[in-house]
Amino acid sequence: MDTGNTAYLLGSAALVMLMTPGLALFYGGMVRAKSVLNMMMMSIVCLGVIGLVWVGFGFSLAFGDSHGGLIGGFELAGITDPDALVGDVPVQAFAMFQLMFAVITGALVSGAVADRARFRAWTLFVAVWVVVVYIPLAHWTFAVDGAVSQRGGWLVNTVGALDFAGGAAVEVNSGASALALALVLGARRGWPREPMRPHNLPLVLLGAGLLWFGWFGFNAGSALAAGATAANAFVTTMTAASAAVVAWLVLEDRLDGRPTSLGAASAAVAGLVAITPACGYVDTWGALAIGVLAGLLCQLAIRLKYRFGYDDSLDVVAIHGIGGVIGMLMLGLVATDAVNPAGADGLFYGGGPAQLGRQALSVLVAAVWAFGMTALIAWVVSRTIGFRAAPDDEHGGIDESEHAETAYEFSTMRTAGRGPAGRITEEGDR
Repeated sequence: MDTGNTAYLLGSAALVMLMTPGLALFYGGMVRAKSVLNMMMMSIVCLGVIGLVWVGFGFSLAFGDSHGGLIGGFELAGITDPDALVGDVPVQAFAMFQLMFAVITGALVSGAVADRARFRAWTLFVAVWVVVVYIPLAHWTFAVDGAVSQRGGWLVNTVGALDFAGGAAVEVNSGASALALALVLGARRGWPREPMRPHNLPLVLLGAGLLWFGWFGFNAGSALAAGATAANAFVTTMTAASAAVVAWLVLEDRLDGRPTSLGAASAAVAGLVAITPACGYVDTWGALAIGVLAGLLCQLAIRLKYRFGYDDSLDVVAIHGIGGVIGMLMLGLVATDAVNPAGADGLFYGGGPAQLGRQALSVLVAAVWAFGMTALIAWVVSRTIGFRAAPDDEHGGIDESEHAETAYEFSTMRTAGRGPAGRITEEGDR
């Protein structure tokens, strides 16, 4: 065991964990004041639900010895061996690092159904979703032969698709899942006729800043060692996000006449999303190109939801789905093994079109699997316990109906307090 690399991986895992509260702030600021707590709770509960699934058996299914390249086994269930290593770091540290990927991916999907999902239904949905959708994709794309187990997933080992930190399993997956969930639940009542503006833009900017901060652990930490590959991933992550912010604001100013704070926050996330699969395989110039494309194309993609009529409330499809596709496909063009010998040369570096084809197949597989399985799970939850909030609850605000709380004292109901015996009481009964 290398103690330096272990410390680096543990620190990176903590940074990625911080991304989920950061996402809660980012999403919470983007919704209306009457549903901000529900929106934030949909992210926070993922830490609990997915954490238990992952420690109990999810990590084993994702990284255990593969059955036909499709799913792992149960030999790693419980993550009980403190002496087992992956490379020169403990498997336990690697398992916690990968857990944070699973948590943030589940939380990302919630942005598609802001203002209208019942919390209990969401909790059940995400518990099933992480097992049926995320874990197989993680196995296919992250489980490298001989790393944790002898046999891994088919996309990374048989097909040879590159994905340094989660373009397919995290970004394309969350975008396709978000689209399916938005279609099953339907649009918010009043959308798009009624204005549904973000209620707290400073909260959005704070959340975006925490996401940017945590993303260095997400991307550079995926090197699993404090070395040259991690340093390159750090540089390319910063470059792409910076380029995306500038490109987005220039286009926004041109199209709408104003550069906005919401645009800047969204642009940063779009650039970070797009560079995620490529950060360990491209140089600075490749990262610059990826960031510019993300800033332009993700912004244009947001406008398509009004044309096609699907209510992806917080633009998960446009930013994470399209951003993930950009990063995965650009890998086939601008990857260079001069940066990482474990990668391959893309088309623009003399590698031919083969790698681009592998990347396209990985995108297609992730999108189809995530969309189809998510739609099925959401439909079953809707038909059994009910996924959509009642019309009166949605109109009045689901913070009160789902959590008996309000973020701000705007409503006639006063914030609940906790009585001496742990009983939730109205403020006047304390």
